[in-house]
Amino acid sequence: MRETLPELASRHRLFLFTKGQPAEQLHKLERSGLRDFFARVGVPLEKDIAAYRRLLAQAELDPAHTVMIGNSPRSDINPAIQAGFRTAVYVPHLYTWDLEHEELLPDDRIVVLASFPQLCQLF
Repeated sequence: MRETLPELASRHRLFLFTKGQPAEQLHKLERSGLRDFFARVGVPLEKDIAAYRRLLAQAELDPAHTVMIGNSPRSDINPAIQAGFRTAVYVPHLYTWDLEHEELLPDDRIVVLASFPQLCQLF
């Protein structure tokens, strides 16, 4: 991730959208040293279709040009597609919380990658 984020950030405007307790998530981000790669950080209590639509509206994003990248079908991929994002990129992770597992929607806007560094080839 440390090699991939700088490369992507040099070509795209990156937002971090992670659910949880805002203070805790922001503290984790600061400790990681990755904060500077993100133009905006959002921490809703839940990531559902409504949260993605609020993100699009508040950040003035055009859904036809917006991509979600994540490791959770339930919180990242499916709701972003349902909210109208152009693409959602699923990068499975071995340690994704069990409650985040669900089947991916049958949608040709969903791309599955084996690893995070492959994003540099896709974008």
